[in-house]
Amino acid sequence: MVDAEPKKVGTPRFRRIMLKLSGQALAPASSFGIDPERVRAIALEIKEVVAMGVQVAIVIGGGNIVRGQTYERNGMDRATADYMGMLATVINALALQDTLEQIGVTTRVLSAIQMQAVCEPYIRRRAVRHLEKGRVVVFAAGTGNPYFSTDTAASLRAAEIDAEIILKASHDVDGIYDRDPLVYAGARRYEHLTYIDVLTHNLKVMDAAAISLCMDCRLPIIVFNLKQAGNIKRAVLGEPVGTLVDEGP
Repeated sequence: MVDAEPKKVGTPRFRRIMLKLSGQALAPASSFGIDPERVRAIALEIKEVVAMGVQVAIVIGGGNIVRGQTYERNGMDRATADYMGMLATVINALALQDTLEQIGVTTRVLSAIQMQAVCEPYIRRRAVRHLEKGRVVVFAAGTGNPYFSTDTAASLRAAEIDAEIILKASHDVDGIYDRDPLVYAGARRYEHLTYIDVLTHNLKVMDAAAISLCMDCRLPIIVFNLKQAGNIKRAVLGEPVGTLVDEGP
Protein backbone atom coordinates (compact mmCIF):
# COMPACT_ATOMS: atom_id res chain seq x y z
CA MET A 1 0.00 0.00 0.00
CA VAL A 2 1.39 3.43 -0.99
CA ASP A 3 1.40 6.03 1.74
CA ALA A 4 -0.73 9.09 1.15
CA GLU A 5 1.17 12.23 0.16
CA PRO A 6 2.10 14.13 3.33
CA LYS A 7 0.23 17.31 4.04
CA LYS A 8 2.12 20.54 3.46
CA VAL A 9 3.18 22.30 6.59
CA GLY A 10 2.18 25.96 6.88
CA THR A 11 4.77 28.70 6.92
CA PRO A 12 5.46 29.98 10.44
CA ARG A 13 4.85 33.67 10.98
CA PHE A 14 7.48 33.85 13.71
CA ARG A 15 11.11 32.75 13.59
CA ARG A 16 11.78 32.80 17.34
CA ILE A 17 9.16 32.63 20.09
CA MET A 18 8.99 32.82 23.86
CA LEU A 19 6.46 30.39 25.33
CA LYS A 20 5.35 31.29 28.84
CA LEU A 21 3.93 28.36 30.79
CA SER A 22 2.46 28.47 34.26
CA GLY A 23 3.53 25.81 36.69
CA GLN A 24 -0.12 24.85 36.98
CA ALA A 25 -0.07 23.77 33.33
CA LEU A 26 2.02 20.76 34.41
CA ALA A 27 -0.08 19.86 37.46
CA PRO A 28 -2.71 17.14 37.79
CA ALA A 29 -6.29 18.44 37.76
CA SER A 30 -7.15 20.18 41.05
CA SER A 31 -3.85 19.21 42.59
CA PHE A 32 -0.19 20.09 43.00
CA GLY A 33 2.88 18.38 41.59
CA ILE A 34 3.66 17.21 38.07
CA ASP A 35 1.41 15.15 35.81
CA PRO A 36 3.61 13.25 33.31
CA GLU A 37 0.76 13.03 30.80
CA ARG A 38 0.23 16.80 30.80
CA VAL A 39 3.93 17.40 30.41
CA ARG A 40 4.08 14.97 27.49
CA ALA A 41 1.12 16.62 25.77
CA ILE A 42 2.83 20.01 25.98
CA ALA A 43 6.13 18.52 24.82
CA LEU A 44 4.50 16.98 21.74
CA GLU A 45 3.05 20.36 20.75
CA ILE A 46 6.44 21.99 21.20
CA LYS A 47 8.06 19.27 19.08
CA GLU A 48 5.61 19.99 16.28
CA VAL A 49 6.54 23.67 16.30
CA VAL A 50 10.28 22.94 16.42
CA ALA A 51 9.85 20.66 13.38
CA MET A 52 8.59 23.71 11.47
CA GLY A 53 11.94 25.40 11.98
CA VAL A 54 10.80 27.73 14.78
CA GLN A 55 13.26 28.52 17.56
CA VAL A 56 11.51 27.95 20.89
CA ALA A 57 12.44 29.45 24.25
CA ILE A 58 10.36 28.72 27.34
CA VAL A 59 9.88 30.28 30.75
CA ILE A 60 7.92 28.19 33.22
CA GLY A 61 6.42 29.05 36.59
CA GLY A 62 6.54 27.03 39.78
CA GLY A 63 3.06 27.44 41.26
CA ASN A 64 2.30 23.72 40.99
CA ILE A 65 5.01 23.09 43.58
CA VAL A 66 5.52 26.27 45.62
CA ARG A 67 3.40 29.42 45.70
CA GLY A 68 5.60 32.09 47.26
CA GLN A 69 2.66 34.44 47.82
CA THR A 70 0.95 31.84 50.01
CA TYR A 71 4.00 31.47 52.22
CA GLU A 72 4.41 35.23 52.43
CA ARG A 73 0.80 35.64 53.57
CA ASN A 74 1.55 33.13 56.31
CA GLY A 75 4.43 35.23 57.63
CA MET A 76 7.45 34.03 55.65
CA ASP A 77 9.98 36.59 54.45
CA ARG A 78 9.05 37.65 50.89
CA ALA A 79 12.56 37.16 49.48
CA THR A 80 12.81 33.67 50.97
CA ALA A 81 9.41 32.69 49.57
CA ASP A 82 10.39 34.00 46.13
CA TYR A 83 13.65 32.04 46.14
CA MET A 84 11.69 28.90 47.00
CA GLY A 85 9.45 29.61 44.01
CA MET A 86 12.51 30.01 41.77
CA LEU A 87 13.78 26.59 42.82
CA ALA A 88 10.37 25.13 41.98
CA THR A 89 10.71 26.46 38.43
CA VAL A 90 13.98 24.54 38.08
CA ILE A 91 12.19 21.30 38.99
CA ASN A 92 9.55 22.00 36.35
CA ALA A 93 12.18 22.93 33.77
CA LEU A 94 14.04 19.66 34.32
CA ALA A 95 10.80 17.67 34.04
CA LEU A 96 9.96 19.37 30.74
CA GLN A 97 13.52 18.90 29.46
CA ASP A 98 13.45 15.20 30.24
CA THR A 99 10.12 14.71 28.47
CA LEU A 100 11.20 16.70 25.41
CA GLU A 101 14.40 14.72 25.07
CA GLN A 102 12.50 11.43 25.42
CA ILE A 103 10.61 12.38 22.25
CA GLY A 104 13.73 13.48 20.39
CA VAL A 105 13.85 17.25 21.03
CA THR A 106 17.27 18.48 22.15
CA THR A 107 16.74 20.81 25.10
CA ARG A 108 18.87 22.94 27.38
CA VAL A 109 17.90 24.32 30.79
CA LEU A 110 19.55 27.64 31.69
CA SER A 111 19.13 28.83 35.25
CA ALA A 112 19.42 32.38 36.57
CA ILE A 113 20.66 30.81 39.83
CA GLN A 114 23.82 28.82 39.25
CA MET A 115 23.47 25.10 39.93
CA GLN A 116 25.84 23.55 37.44
CA ALA A 117 25.28 19.99 38.64
CA VAL A 118 21.81 20.00 37.07
CA CYS A 119 21.70 22.77 34.44
CA GLU A 120 23.68 25.48 32.71
CA PRO A 121 24.01 29.02 34.06
CA TYR A 122 22.11 31.65 32.11
CA ILE A 123 24.33 33.46 29.62
CA ARG A 124 22.54 35.42 26.92
CA ARG A 125 24.91 34.62 24.07
CA ARG A 126 24.91 30.94 24.99
CA ALA A 127 21.12 30.90 24.99
CA VAL A 128 20.98 32.48 21.54
CA ARG A 129 23.54 29.99 20.23
CA HIS A 130 21.48 27.06 21.52
CA LEU A 131 18.42 28.46 19.74
CA GLU A 132 20.35 28.94 16.51
CA LYS A 133 21.34 25.27 16.68
CA GLY A 134 17.68 24.26 16.90
CA ARG A 135 17.66 23.41 20.59
CA VAL A 136 14.73 24.28 22.82
CA VAL A 137 15.90 26.54 25.65
CA VAL A 138 14.09 26.50 28.99
CA PHE A 139 14.87 29.45 31.25
CA ALA A 140 14.59 28.52 34.92
CA ALA A 141 14.75 30.37 38.26
CA GLY A 142 12.98 33.46 36.97
CA THR A 143 15.23 36.51 36.83
CA GLY A 144 17.30 35.22 39.73
CA ASN A 145 15.96 38.00 41.91
CA PRO A 146 13.10 38.12 44.42
CA TYR A 147 10.14 40.46 43.87
CA PHE A 148 10.00 39.66 40.15
CA SER A 149 7.44 37.24 38.68
CA THR A 150 8.08 34.62 36.03
CA ASP A 151 5.95 36.79 33.71
CA THR A 152 8.57 39.51 34.09
CA ALA A 153 11.28 36.89 33.56
CA ALA A 154 9.58 35.84 30.31
CA SER A 155 9.44 39.44 29.09
CA LEU A 156 13.07 40.07 30.05
CA ARG A 157 14.43 36.90 28.47
CA ALA A 158 12.30 37.41 25.35
CA ALA A 159 13.76 40.89 24.92
CA GLU A 160 17.30 39.65 25.53
CA ILE A 161 17.13 36.88 22.91
CA ASP A 162 15.22 39.00 20.36
CA ALA A 163 12.11 36.83 20.41
CA GLU A 164 9.42 38.08 18.06
CA ILE A 165 6.48 37.31 20.31
CA ILE A 166 5.51 35.99 23.72
CA LEU A 167 2.93 33.20 23.70
CA LYS A 168 1.39 33.23 27.16
CA ALA A 169 -0.39 29.95 27.73
CA SER A 170 -3.39 29.90 30.04
CA HIS A 171 -4.71 26.66 31.50
CA ASP A 172 -8.24 27.91 32.16
CA VAL A 173 -9.26 30.75 29.78
CA ASP A 174 -8.96 31.37 26.04
CA GLY A 175 -7.80 34.98 26.12
CA ILE A 176 -8.22 38.23 28.02
CA TYR A 177 -11.66 39.19 29.35
CA ASP A 178 -13.11 42.37 30.80
CA ARG A 179 -14.11 40.32 33.87
CA ASP A 180 -13.23 36.90 35.19
CA PRO A 181 -15.10 34.51 32.84
CA LEU A 182 -14.96 31.77 35.46
CA VAL A 183 -17.07 33.94 37.75
CA TYR A 184 -19.14 36.14 35.41
CA ALA A 185 -21.12 34.40 32.66
CA GLY A 186 -21.42 37.62 30.67
CA ALA A 187 -17.69 38.39 30.58
CA ARG A 188 -16.51 39.67 27.18
CA ARG A 189 -13.35 38.39 25.52
CA TYR A 190 -11.08 40.83 23.74
CA GLU A 191 -9.49 39.90 20.44
CA HIS A 192 -7.00 42.78 20.52
CA LEU A 193 -5.70 45.17 23.17
CA THR A 194 -2.88 47.67 23.47
CA TYR A 195 -0.35 47.64 26.29
CA ILE A 196 -1.90 50.85 27.59
CA ASP A 197 -5.35 49.20 27.63
CA VAL A 198 -4.01 46.40 29.80
CA LEU A 199 -2.26 48.75 32.22
CA THR A 200 -5.07 51.30 32.39
CA HIS A 201 -7.82 48.77 33.04
CA ASN A 202 -5.63 46.60 35.27
CA LEU A 203 -6.43 43.50 33.25
CA LYS A 204 -4.92 40.41 34.80
CA VAL A 205 -2.71 39.25 31.95
CA MET A 206 0.82 39.72 33.22
CA ASP A 207 2.05 41.97 35.98
CA ALA A 208 2.64 45.65 35.24
CA ALA A 209 6.42 45.29 35.11
CA ALA A 210 6.16 42.60 32.43
CA ILE A 211 3.66 44.57 30.34
CA SER A 212 5.73 47.75 30.62
CA LEU A 213 8.86 45.95 29.46
CA CYS A 214 6.99 44.48 26.48
CA MET A 215 5.69 47.95 25.65
CA ASP A 216 9.19 49.44 25.77
CA CYS A 217 10.52 46.69 23.50
CA ARG A 218 7.43 46.59 21.24
CA LEU A 219 7.16 42.90 21.98
CA PRO A 220 3.67 41.53 21.21
CA ILE A 221 1.89 39.02 23.44
CA ILE A 222 -0.71 36.41 22.58
CA VAL A 223 -2.75 35.00 25.46
CA PHE A 224 -4.34 31.66 24.55
CA ASN A 225 -5.79 28.48 26.01
CA LEU A 226 -3.17 25.74 26.30
CA LYS A 227 -5.77 23.03 26.86
CA GLN A 228 -7.03 23.31 23.28
CA ALA A 229 -4.73 21.00 21.34
CA GLY A 230 -2.80 22.63 18.52
CA ASN A 231 -3.08 26.21 19.77
CA ILE A 232 0.69 26.73 20.02
CA LYS A 233 1.07 25.78 16.36
CA ARG A 234 -1.91 27.93 15.35
CA ALA A 235 -0.41 30.94 17.10
CA VAL A 236 2.96 30.36 15.42
CA LEU A 237 1.26 30.17 12.03
CA GLY A 238 -0.41 33.52 12.68
CA GLU A 239 -3.92 32.15 12.96
CA PRO A 240 -6.31 34.10 15.22
CA VAL A 241 -5.94 32.50 18.64
CA GLY A 242 -6.85 34.09 21.96
CA THR A 243 -6.07 37.78 22.52
CA LEU A 244 -3.28 39.81 20.95
CA VAL A 245 -1.63 42.58 22.97
CA ASP A 246 0.61 45.04 21.12
CA GLU A 247 1.17 48.76 20.58
CA GLY A 248 -1.91 49.04 18.35
CA PRO A 249 -2.31 50.81 15.02
